[in-house]
Amino acid sequence: MDYRNLLSDGYDRALAELEHVLEGLKPEDLNWQPRPDCNSIGWLAWHVTRSQDAAVSYAMRQDQLWIKDGWHSKFNRPADPRDVGTGHTQENVAAFEAPDVDTIISYHRAVLERSKQYFNTLTGEDLDRVLNMKWLPPLTTLGSFLIMIMADSFQHAGQAGYVRGLHEGMGWQKY
Repeated sequence: MDYRNLLSDGYDRALAELEHVLEGLKPEDLNWQPRPDCNSIGWLAWHVTRSQDAAVSYAMRQDQLWIKDGWHSKFNRPADPRDVGTGHTQENVAAFEAPDVDTIISYHRAVLERSKQYFNTLTGEDLDRVLNMKWLPPLTTLGSFLIMIMADSFQHAGQAGYVRGLHEGMGWQKY
């Protein structure tokens, strides 16, 4: 399998997991928190997509779809490229109100489509390019950065699934 297809497949699978977790949820389910200091399902789903949008946009050296395509307004959030959830306080998380599932998934699909288009332009040399970002470990390559974002997507989709299990109990999964 070609590395471009491998990246696309991995990111596709993260979306599939997120879609499964969100299926059939109402706004009150999306915004439910197990405790005041815990993330909600909706916040986690939003954060997954915001992180991918911000990271891939950075790698592409292009504007985030969050702002460029006006997704921030559909989430009733500011047009702030740094508003990805990292560093949110307990109060920020509690104040977050997720839109409907369709909006969350539509934003993720738009980000995913652009990401996959970008993956198809990458060469092996591109993936070996070292990124110079203060918050990344030294000598992080673009390839390892894209894998980190994929892993983060699976981690947060899994967390959203766990929170759904806390909210609904056993049996919500239909596998």
